[in-house]
Amino acid sequence: MGEIIFWTIVRITILIPILWVLQGYFHSNFWWTIGVLAIYVVIIHPAVLHYKLFKAKNKEVLESTLCSTCTHFDKSAVLCMLYDKHPSKVYLPCDGLDWEPKPTGVNNKDIYKD
Repeated sequence: MGEIIFWTIVRITILIPILWVLQGYFHSNFWWTIGVLAIYVVIIHPAVLHYKLFKAKNKEVLESTLCSTCTHFDKSAVLCMLYDKHPSKVYLPCDGLDWEPKPTGVNNKDIYKD
């Protein structure tokens, strides 16, 4: 996920000076159209595509590993927050030893209530 943000920032820093230089070559009505189109084509569209690829690449880790049910797992970055490592289908950072289940939201008092 950090790679997507990094390359988006790089594209922004390249696009802003280019748009600034090109501003003198276009009329003001046409300039806004080119600016918005360039921002979408160079910044937004690639970021969305890379995010979809990231989700597809990590879908199996998010749905079928022990890490995805742990309290130390961050879904947005596919990262074990306890060990600061990325799990995969065949690699668990803690080998399951430090696994803690996520809270279910069910109150234990309600379970044992008569």
